[in-house]
Amino acid sequence: MSFIATPQSMHFPEALPLQGGASIRDYTLAYETYGTLNADRSNAVLVCHALNASHHVAGVYEGQPRSEGWWDNMIGPGKPVDTNRFFVIGVNNLGSCFGSTGPMHVSPDTGQVYGADFPVVTVEDWVNAQARLLDRLGIERLAAVMGGSLGGMQALSWTLQHPGRMRHAVVVASAPNLTAENIAFNEVARRAIVTDPDFHGGHFYQHGVVPKRGLRIARMIGHITYLSDDVMNEKFGRQLREGLAPKYSTQDIEFQIESYLRYQGDKFSDYFDANTYLLITRALDYFDPALRHGGSLTRALAEVQARYLLVSFTTDWRFAPARSREIVKALLDNRRDVSYAEIDAPHGHDAFLLEDARYLGVVRSYFENIAKELA
Repeated sequence: MSFIATPQSMHFPEALPLQGGASIRDYTLAYETYGTLNADRSNAVLVCHALNASHHVAGVYEGQPRSEGWWDNMIGPGKPVDTNRFFVIGVNNLGSCFGSTGPMHVSPDTGQVYGADFPVVTVEDWVNAQARLLDRLGIERLAAVMGGSLGGMQALSWTLQHPGRMRHAVVVASAPNLTAENIAFNEVARRAIVTDPDFHGGHFYQHGVVPKRGLRIARMIGHITYLSDDVMNEKFGRQLREGLAPKYSTQDIEFQIESYLRYQGDKFSDYFDANTYLLITRALDYFDPALRHGGSLTRALAEVQARYLLVSFTTDWRFAPARSREIVKALLDNRRDVSYAEIDAPHGHDAFLLEDARYLGVVRSYFENIAKELA
């Protein structure tokens, strides 16, 4: 049973310095909260979102059917992250297109829509913006920070940037940085967008167009990487869309997998912003906490105070289990408290969003222990 979620927003007039040397001021962060903050403000859990998600983590919007949050199977009353026990916060990151200040908004400095002039943001910048919001909410220390994929990178970065501000970090289907292959996928997707004639150098808003062709291709590329080969073969195989005989055409959509990818691309291009896609994929590329420590993740994690739960999935080739094990090893090298679960699941990277009794059971057990600590 889900619950009614209510979007909120908070305005920040003061400038936020960004890692790239720029800053952003007069910005707004969209967020949602679920559950009740306890008397000593110790039961807050921050949930960080991945590429195309938002602050709408759980619950539904009143009067809007099929509006469940993107992690609704994980968070809510009686769920693994139980909102009868925890006060859960979801924040939409700067540069996104779901309510927080992004490229489609007006710059206070120019009076014009940011477009391609929106400053480049990093995982570290998002974490600092989230920390400001927590300050405003009067939350000094989190019970946990958690996220999957890019959200897991933010959770990891929280433990490095603000090591004393959380008890636990839950990092799911993530990595300490992107491999060259992952950066390559992001670059191909970005090229699809910027070479779309409707992109207009990122200032397409003033032309009244959307680079939908590029967004469709970017989403199709991304979606392939989110699924495992087993799932694609089981779900689609080599099935033809209509009838049993090929049409011998290079232009028609003939295979079921082609139809599925076109559908995903069309849907994505209707709601996602092209500049946001460029910004978020670049933030993924830049994240590499070991870089400042001579490439040593062990040295990068030396100041971590939080206890960790890491979860990976065997068929996730975008953020393979070996990448989670790198984080586990670095934490163990520093004698930190870490739990690790590697789930044998067929769903690829998307597994972190799906129903799996073993996976959800691991997270439930971990948060039950956190609740006992707080009691």
